[in-house]
Amino acid sequence: MSDETNEPRGTSAHMPDLNWSQVRETVLMLELSAVQIEAAMKDSNSSVEVLTDSFTTMAGYMRLISDTVQTLPDQGEVGVAKQNLTGVSEHVSGMVHQAIIAFQFYDKLVQRLAHVGISLGELSDLVADSRRLFNPGEWVSLQDKIKAKYSTREEIAMFEAVMQGMPVQEAVEKFMAEMKEKSDDIELF
Repeated sequence: MSDETNEPRGTSAHMPDLNWSQVRETVLMLELSAVQIEAAMKDSNSSVEVLTDSFTTMAGYMRLISDTVQTLPDQGEVGVAKQNLTGVSEHVSGMVHQAIIAFQFYDKLVQRLAHVGISLGELSDLVADSRRLFNPGEWVSLQDKIKAKYSTREEIAMFEAVMQGMPVQEAVEKFMAEMKEKSDDIELF
């Protein structure tokens, strides 16, 4: 968000003067929203990194345990213990795998929120610049930049539907339904 002007920062809505501007108020709220998204992502990233590292390490230990258990004899008390440990090991490994997949979905969420924050910043810059604000070409350029950030066919379709006049809530609901149907197709990255 640019700060090229010498206009006062902060709201003056409670005590408007001759310099009061709804555009400046809009820019302030957009900037605040973008920064709140960024701060929330930073707060959660460190915790998720610790969890991701922990679960990745646990997956490695589970492989080691499983490999060690497989070296035990199949007969007698040790054979029964081997069978029990193999079952538990497979179950825990499955749970660790599911947790790692959940972290991958979180990563995708963070990427989307980062795109929203950047888009809010770019919108704020556009609205703050009176030379660009009333230029339809600038709005088309902003829309193209936002659309280019989308990484899935469903996101692009949602954006295009809104740009063509579909109510935002309806487009988002359709997008969410499509993503729910697609949730079985897990992207590993």
